[in-house]
Amino acid sequence: MDFLTFSANTLCLLSLIALVFPFSSFLVILQLKKSQGATISIFNISVSLIASLLVFINVWNSTTLQQQVEWFQVGTVSISAGILLNNLSVLMMVLVSAISLLVHIYSISYMKGDENIYKYWAYLGLFCFSMMGLVISDSLLLIYMFWELVGMSSYLLIGFWFTKDAASQAAKKAFIMNRIGDLGFLTGLMIIYSQFGTFDIGRLFNVGGLVDSASIINGFWISESASVPVIWLTIAGLAFFIGAMTKSAQFPLHTWLPDAMQGPTSVSSLIHAATMVAAGVFLLGRVYPLFDSIALNTITVVGVFTAFMAATIALTQNDIKRILAYSTISQLGFMIAAMGIGAYGESIFHLATHAFFKCLLFLAAGSVIHQLHHYKEHHSLEFNHQDIRLMGGLRKQMPIAFITMCIAAAALAGLPFTSGFLSKDAILITSFEWAEGYHGFKKLVPFVLVLTSWLTVFYIGRLIFKVFFGKSNYKGVKDAPWPMTRILLILAFFSLFPLFSVNPLSYDNSWLLQGFVPAGVKPFDIFHLLVPIIVTGISAIIVLISYKLYGGTATKQLPENGLLYRFSNRAWYLDRVYDLLFVRSITALSIISHKFDTLIVDGLVNSLAGLARIISDIIHWFDRHVVDGLVNGIASLASKTGDFARQFQTGKLQHYLITMLTLVVTFFIITYLI
Repeated sequence: MDFLTFSANTLCLLSLIALVFPFSSFLVILQLKKSQGATISIFNISVSLIASLLVFINVWNSTTLQQQVEWFQVGTVSISAGILLNNLSVLMMVLVSAISLLVHIYSISYMKGDENIYKYWAYLGLFCFSMMGLVISDSLLLIYMFWELVGMSSYLLIGFWFTKDAASQAAKKAFIMNRIGDLGFLTGLMIIYSQFGTFDIGRLFNVGGLVDSASIINGFWISESASVPVIWLTIAGLAFFIGAMTKSAQFPLHTWLPDAMQGPTSVSSLIHAATMVAAGVFLLGRVYPLFDSIALNTITVVGVFTAFMAATIALTQNDIKRILAYSTISQLGFMIAAMGIGAYGESIFHLATHAFFKCLLFLAAGSVIHQLHHYKEHHSLEFNHQDIRLMGGLRKQMPIAFITMCIAAAALAGLPFTSGFLSKDAILITSFEWAEGYHGFKKLVPFVLVLTSWLTVFYIGRLIFKVFFGKSNYKGVKDAPWPMTRILLILAFFSLFPLFSVNPLSYDNSWLLQGFVPAGVKPFDIFHLLVPIIVTGISAIIVLISYKLYGGTATKQLPENGLLYRFSNRAWYLDRVYDLLFVRSITALSIISHKFDTLIVDGLVNSLAGLARIISDIIHWFDRHVVDGLVNGIASLASKTGDFARQFQTGKLQHYLITMLTLVVTFFIITYLI
């Protein structure tokens, strides 16, 4: 296949094509504002996918390419920017473009008839451009810029139906909460630059790079250009992790993601599969050599706790999209925890498999929502078409949605012959191997992950059985149009094992995992046998239990009055806590500030203005009556004196003699008297 082999320059050019074409969709469609937006958008993302595949074929497991140019210069400081192509970036290129293309095609039918459809296609193009730029950039500064663009484009898509107050509020919540992560990212960025004097990822994080060659001596983190207390190494790692926590919706910065379901379901699938939430895990992968033991332990604890917490919340949710949203948070917790325990490759492996089956779950759910919405409008009914309690019996009416969603659910649950079985087993087994060398809380990590895996089986089983089994409430509902269902079938195939491994029961044979784990045969240990058997066996029992509870015609409900149910259903009351701690306190502070501004500041300003007016009136009176009076008085006196003196200037000699005589006599009298 030499005809598919390209030079380094050509590969970088192909990467730029993959980047620029989605952006051209954004620019062109916003200008045209025409219905042809779908054609333009799908063509451009198809070109992006083809370019990404060509780059992937040439780079995967063969080489690392980096090309850069001088971006700008400030004084003697030169900042470069360019493209970095390695296994991680080319894998993400294919994931982003492939998932995006499938979502684009699905959206043709799903978004048909929307009055602002041209904006939808334009925003999708901006979203894909932002994520593509993020994964191929070779500079942390450039990644940060695309990181911000990802946040902005997600804001536009989450709030696409902005006339709905809930959608508008959800978009603002996502945007504001992600600013916390952006601040963390920016902090890490500044620490790295101050320590190493560069943003270049290759120079920083390659084997033997600046981060590798830096040393810790006597409590100081020493590099070629700087020496700072070692605490700054930990702070830098945790700062980048805060950025990842927010984008990947980890506790306690996860609450924006369930609300983001207010956007179109096709957008939800893109956000949850291969774009926004994947950015956090990708960032951890990019800066992984930076993390010290404190940062890694923090990452592990946050990931494990988030995975468990989100799974417990998903157990009692009734909105089909919110169940899947908390499922995403939980699965991201698995990936984050894997990063923390050193299972870098296993984390990326699960990111890739999760992209396909989570996209399928959302799009299959979107098909159900789409058809029930049309049924509701056609029959002039009023009901919540996203509430799984109001569904049931749809497996016969929507067989393609049923079969494909079952495959995706099996992958999420980690059942055999699915991609999720391979990647989740990889994380679970590695966590047991990692915990062997530790004591204390670290021993709990694999057991909490296993428990979370079983909770996942239960809540996704509950969803499947309540939606597709039992008694049908809606006669005449059928599968979604072919443009939507064909995408479900494609994603269903990608959710099975063949795409990732020839052996359906062993992740060690996965070509993808081998791209991140050093080659060689891993020593066999008991965990490779026990973990899959025990986890799968109990998972099968849980499936039967969930079927018993929810698969019949008379399904049972969880006790909604129980304390644990309410705690789970209300998402651990975290939104209420944040409302009390932040929203209400900030609102109260703003009210106090407004009153202080109105009563004190404005009062003081108005008082000073009044005082100034009084003083000006006094000055005006003084100027008019005293200053002007004195000047006018002197002038009047001079005038009268002149008038008086003029009386003596008659021009007659006898008058002058009499006057002089009078003055002499007067002088002598005065002298005599004195």
